[in-house]
Amino acid sequence: LVQLAESGGGSVLAGGSLRLGCVISGSTLAIKYVGWFRQAPGKERSGVAGIGTTTGDTYVDDSVKGRCTISQERIKDIVYLQLDSLDPDDTAMYYCAASTGWPGQPLQVGHFAYWGQGTQVTVSS
Repeated sequence: LVQLAESGGGSVLAGGSLRLGCVISGSTLAIKYVGWFRQAPGKERSGVAGIGTTTGDTYVDDSVKGRCTISQERIKDIVYLQLDSLDPDDTAMYYCAASTGWPGQPLQVGHFAYWGQGTQVTVSS
């Protein structure tokens, strides 16, 4: 069993930054990939960024490219999502998710078996 817990969300003004964290616990050795998704009210959940936990290979969706960095602290089983130059369109619930395989790109919800509860990001103009 794998558990994920997100942190770091909050309310910021447009142009600001946030660093989200995802702590992974349980059977962490089984996890090969961790992704971040977001879901705004009335919209589908979509992939933002991902990282291979053993390879370190990263993926960033075009919607946030240049404003988003994903990284990990493997020894602590934490994956970070740095969001810069935030825009009101970035307002959403942000979720981290884990996969025991390589999910492919762009990230798809159905390829991730484990999910956190989410952390809210609100950007005001």
